[in-house]
Amino acid sequence: MKKILLSTLVASLLITGSYAKESAPKNATVKQVKTIAVNNAKEDMQNHTVKVVQDAVDSLAYAHDAYAALEKGHTKEATTKLEKALGKLEVTLASKDAPKMLPVESSVVIHEFIGSSEDIKKVVTLAKALLNDDKVQDAKEVLAPLKSEIVLNVVSLPLATYPVALKETAKLIHDNKVEEAKVVLATALNTLVGVETVVPIPLVNATDLIAASAAIVEEDPEAAKAHLDAAQEELKIAKYLGYLSKSDVTYKALDDAISSLKIDIKSKEVKALFTNLENKVKDFTSKIFSSKDEPKK
Repeated sequence: MKKILLSTLVASLLITGSYAKESAPKNATVKQVKTIAVNNAKEDMQNHTVKVVQDAVDSLAYAHDAYAALEKGHTKEATTKLEKALGKLEVTLASKDAPKMLPVESSVVIHEFIGSSEDIKKVVTLAKALLNDDKVQDAKEVLAPLKSEIVLNVVSLPLATYPVALKETAKLIHDNKVEEAKVVLATALNTLVGVETVVPIPLVNATDLIAASAAIVEEDPEAAKAHLDAAQEELKIAKYLGYLSKSDVTYKALDDAISSLKIDIKSKEVKALFTNLENKVKDFTSKIFSSKDEPKK
């Protein structure tokens, strides 16, 4: 399973603020802004959920049936099922623009951390103490809730290897090498490619809180400042949860920019200051959101 920290598509949406299916009203509380931000992000992710390819799903089902038939020693039935499995992919395979992967399953899952940055620090401190006492499993259990993200899971059929394996299985059956055929088919059925695309919720919240602050700063500077306080906390949560581990310098620059803006919240140049901050947010997100493969945890 590959894990991607924010796909290029979702990153561009977050950077440009295109999540806004529903805009927070000007009198929205910090909690309401965050709720709307997460709902918008979830909706956007669901709208971009990869559509499964039914022929690939059917082909996989036939391949499973073929393996079950081989387990029972029904070689003729297995061969028929393999032919149907390949037949389901015939049109796709014949295309010169055939994709490398055919999605067979897609889902969106939300893991939202309910707590503060200080709560995270306390949990990490506890986990370190447990590890020092060689209580690895206890530490693992303590750390498990420390994630706040929207995850798009996609499982796909690799066209580079799957059809070849089906043909090789059929050939081995024809040569009466049933056990070898079972091994090849089992391998094919276990080489589906899973990819997780992760959107860190604290970064979604911080982006929307800054936008909400900018929208009300002239008429309600104190409420705007409260939104900026909350945005800083969300960025701190993202940092402590490890989503910004490679962007400490950029994070500090953004945090400093928010702090400076809070001091000058009633300045006549506040709109220009917000424009500068929003540009820093775009620069920040463009630097930290990379499509880097990582092992699934």
